[in-house]
Amino acid sequence: MQQATKTPPAATQTNGHDGFGKTNIREEVVLDVKDLRTYFTTRWGTVKAVDGVSYFVRKGETLGVVGESGSGKSVTALSIMRLIPSPPGHIVGGEVLLNGRDILQLPEKDMTKVRGGEIAMILQDPMTALNPVFTIENQVGEAIAIHQNLKGKALWEKVVDALKKVRIPAPEQRAKDYPHQLSGGMRQRVVGAIGISSNPGVIIADEPTTSLDVTIQAAYLRLLKQIQAEEGVAIIFITHDFGIVAKMCDRVAVMYAGRIVETGDVRSIFNTPRHPYTQALIESVPKLEEKTGRLRQIEGQPPLLYNLPVGCPYAPRCTRVTDRCREEYPPTEIDAVKTHSYNCWNPVPVKK
Repeated sequence: MQQATKTPPAATQTNGHDGFGKTNIREEVVLDVKDLRTYFTTRWGTVKAVDGVSYFVRKGETLGVVGESGSGKSVTALSIMRLIPSPPGHIVGGEVLLNGRDILQLPEKDMTKVRGGEIAMILQDPMTALNPVFTIENQVGEAIAIHQNLKGKALWEKVVDALKKVRIPAPEQRAKDYPHQLSGGMRQRVVGAIGISSNPGVIIADEPTTSLDVTIQAAYLRLLKQIQAEEGVAIIFITHDFGIVAKMCDRVAVMYAGRIVETGDVRSIFNTPRHPYTQALIESVPKLEEKTGRLRQIEGQPPLLYNLPVGCPYAPRCTRVTDRCREEYPPTEIDAVKTHSYNCWNPVPVKK
C-alpha cells in the first residue's frame, strides 16, 4: 500500500500543484501554470472562479482537466489566453510560463502574437466560434496572415494545407464555403484547423466534442492524437467525461470549485483515486459490463463561488467528510512514488 506523505516545505505548492519533487518531471515543460487566480466582481460578492490553480504540460503530452460545469476549467483556459472580459473579471495573481516566459506580464501587443502563434484554443461550440458571414478561407487564413505574414497564393496554399491536416475532404472547395454549409463535425475540424494553422506549441481544447455524436466524436479524438503525433504539440484537453480522458490523456488534473483537488497519471487516477470527488466522477461513468437499474450520481450541487465554505468546498457533498474537512482546507499530499497528488483530509484508501 502506498502511503501519502506531506509535501516538504521546499516543495510546498498552493492548492494541489503537481510539482512532485522529481528533478526530471519537468523536462520539456512547455506551459507551466503557477497559483493562477481569476476573480469576478459581482453584486453578490467576489466570485473566485480560479483560486490558486497550478499545473503543467510537457511537449507532446496531453493533460486532461476534468470537473463538473462551473468548476473553473474554461475560465482557467481563458485566463491562460488572457481573454477574460474585464470588467467584471480580473487575473489577480499567479504566473503562466510559456517556454519559461510569463505571458501574464506581456503587453497586449505582444500577447496577440502569442495567441494562435505559440498557444491556440479550440472552442467547444463551432457555430459560435466561427463567423457565419465569412468563408472558411477567410477565417482559417486570418490567423495565418497575422502570424506568418502571408498573402495571395502563399496564404491560399497554407489554408488548404491546414484543412488537409484536419482531414477535410476537397479542401479547395470547402475553403470557399460558409460555416452553415458544413456539418457539425466538419465545422469542428475547421476550428481545429484554425488552432493548428500557425504550428503552436500548445493547444487548449475546451470540450471540443460536446456537440458531436459518438461516431464523429471518436473520429475527432483520433484526429487530435494523429496531429499531436505529427506535430509534437502539447494538448490541454478540458472535459467532464472520464471516458474521453481514458482515450486521450497522459495525465489528469481534477478541478472542483476553482481549485485542483487531485493530479496524477491516467492509470493511477483510474486505479487508485484518492480524492472522494474523483472517485465519484469515475463511478458516475456508465460501464457496459455492469448491469444496473440506476446510474450513480453525486448528490447535491457545487458551492456558490462567491460564498465558499471555510474548509473543503466538497465537504457538503462528501461521503467521507469529517469535522476537520468543514473547518480547514487540506494541504497537498503526495504519494510515495511522487506521481500522484491530492488535497483531502480523509482520502479514499488504496486497495491492496
